[in-house]
Amino acid sequence: MFGRIDHIGVAVEDIDAAIELYRDGFGMELAHRETVESQGVEAVLLDVGDGHVELLAPLGPDTPVGKYLAKNGTGLHHVAYAVDDIDSALEKIAAAGIQLIDSEPRVGIRDSRVAFLHPRSTGGVLTEIVEPAGGH
Repeated sequence: MFGRIDHIGVAVEDIDAAIELYRDGFGMELAHRETVESQGVEAVLLDVGDGHVELLAPLGPDTPVGKYLAKNGTGLHHVAYAVDDIDSALEKIAAAGIQLIDSEPRVGIRDSRVAFLHPRSTGGVLTEIVEPAGGH
């Protein structure tokens, strides 16, 4: 069902400092930066192999990532897997009894279609499935 790991999401307080670490310290190429208002984050993708590290900085304390940072601090936020057909993948995942956070896809970074799976059903790991937009 999953094609590959699309990205690893990392919650950060200071996105510019995090970019400096991943780009300058680890040598990852900055691929994309955008504000995703619907998810309440500023997001950055850095290339690593065939996937990405996604840095997520909250737009405010009441956003999901803002609340995550207040509770857990900076660090690993989620793992995202690429799928060719997110609608079909969501049907299969729900049929397998895995709890969905998103029963319908929403728009993510670079106009991808994304949906999250509840950590209670995925071994404690917030899991995202991603249908990348054409060309990505």
